[in-house]
Amino acid sequence: MPGPTTDRSPFGVMLTAMVTPFHPDGSLDLDGAQSLAAHLVDRLGHDGLVVNGTTGESATKTDDEDIAVLRAVLEAVGDRATVIAGVGTNDTAHSVEAARMAAQAGAHGTMAVTPYYNRPPQEGLVRHFHAIADATDLPMITYDIPKRTGTAIELTTMIRIAEHPRIVANKDAKGDLEFAQLAMASTGLAWYSGDDILNLPLLVLGAGGMISVVGHVVGDRLKAMAAALWAGCPEEAAGINAGLLPVYTGMFRTQGVILAKAALDMQGLPAGPVRLPLVDATDDQRAILRADLALGGVRGFAA
Repeated sequence: MPGPTTDRSPFGVMLTAMVTPFHPDGSLDLDGAQSLAAHLVDRLGHDGLVVNGTTGESATKTDDEDIAVLRAVLEAVGDRATVIAGVGTNDTAHSVEAARMAAQAGAHGTMAVTPYYNRPPQEGLVRHFHAIADATDLPMITYDIPKRTGTAIELTTMIRIAEHPRIVANKDAKGDLEFAQLAMASTGLAWYSGDDILNLPLLVLGAGGMISVVGHVVGDRLKAMAAALWAGCPEEAAGINAGLLPVYTGMFRTQGVILAKAALDMQGLPAGPVRLPLVDATDDQRAILRADLALGGVRGFAA
């Protein structure tokens, strides 16, 4: 697998849940996806990218579009970064097929979110994740984000899910540091922060990396924060984190995809519009975002 990896960080340390660039008419911008992927890897030092996740607007893309984006990103950076395919839906059979298609396209791993809307029982979660993991030979990340899905993975369930040999990591956007500690200690899964405001706390508790939204603009600084922490310089890591607080706040004043695309657009990078039911940032939102990013010292925005 490309990129520097360890048992603690099997997909690398710094990954971003990449937006899907669109043309002004809403169609896929595959050239833009390749340019953005190369920028994130070569300019901001990303170890990997997650494509076709929530931030990639998977909810409004077809399976064919997902595969086209995955292939484009693999062609652009797959020789030097880990490319993870988001394959999770609220239909197990659909997710299984998506995983198989991703494997055939050359993905280095898969990520599956907890099924949303239908709110399955815990037994259903175990069977769902295991079915997806059974579908390919790829390593897999589970994604626990109950504020979006309506269903939290319970500790005993996570322990059972982790028994599958190909489920090797969890992306944690639960916002529950007590659960994170218990789950890391009892599952052996690699742990990735999926909630940017908790990146440093989760790293301190043992997480091996981040799957970030703000990484679109500050991935290099997030990676430096982790490196400082692990080098025995917690004060330096805390200082980097403090400098990033306005970015964490600013990128989530409204839905994260909307402002991630606005930030990229203001940097002259490929992004394009969002697809309905999302709506593009207003002029006022863009002005506030610009001020937030300037306060956070983001290149191209700082005074």
